Amino acid sequence: MKVYLDTVREVLETGTRRENRTGVDSLSSFNINYEIDLAAGFPLLTTKAISWKNIVVENLWFLSGDPDIGLLRKHGCRFWDPWADENGLVPSAYGNFWRRFPVHENGEATFNDQIAWVLSELKRNPLSRRLLVTAWAPGNAQRSQLPPCHALFALNVQNDRDGAPRLNLHLTQRSCDIALGIPYNIAGYALLLELFSHFSGIRPGIFAHTLIDSHIYTAKPDGSMAEYDHVPGLREQLKRAPRPLPRLTISPELRSLDDVEALLSEDTETLLSHFRLEGYDPHPAIPFKVAV
Repeated sequence: MKVYLDTVREVLETGTRRENRTGVDSLSSFNINYEIDLAAGFPLLTTKAISWKNIVVENLWFLSGDPDIGLLRKHGCRFWDPWADENGLVPSAYGNFWRRFPVHENGEATFNDQIAWVLSELKRNPLSRRLLVTAWAPGNAQRSQLPPCHALFALNVQNDRDGAPRLNLHLTQRSCDIALGIPYNIAGYALLLELFSHFSGIRPGIFAHTLIDSHIYTAKPDGSMAEYDHVPGLREQLKRAPRPLPRLTISPELRSLDDVEALLSEDTETLLSHFRLEGYDPHPAIPFKVAV
């Protein structure tokens, strides 16, 4: 995960102090890009421990299309709680628009299942340059408490040097919390790439990531809001040597999106047994307080 540590260094060294909607200052940099080849291993951060359970459950929740956080709570994942309303709903949840993007056809309102279409198209026309999924619905995003940060991703098949096709994924992210969010975003979309690869039979290739606004939350110049300061924890990570990346194996029982949806009623242990991560040996966790 050298690219992640390089990104941390870049924002610490070149980021400029900015105020933002949270009230916590940040160091911010514009337009950082990198690539991660999944052939080197699954890109789960090793310079601090990351919850594999949270990554799997969150992304299966996205794929379900359900804006209700009940599935997350069932498995002890609480990180979406601040964004849910009194009924446990997150109208701007990514999966809501991945699976039910609002469209108008013949004067009638309907919905488009982008994930189902992309998976179908991967089998029918894998060399298409139109395999895009967007979570940014302007009518929602412009008034949402938390509009989608990772706004758009695209799948793209390229032939490797040996002539074999490889499935790649590019994520465009508008707002990028370097300490808390980005390690989860990398692993989450790598999981989606592995899963789409598993469904399509096309070997996973590159995860590419464009970070529009990369920011590190920090204390104010007068020292206030120090409890939100992510700089010390990130500097600690820079002192730690990255360890070998783990390997992911997805159960052969999962053959389609329907099989994934069937997992949602299972207990946590059963659910995770379909996504086996081997060789994950991270450094100890480093707590970071989220700026809501």
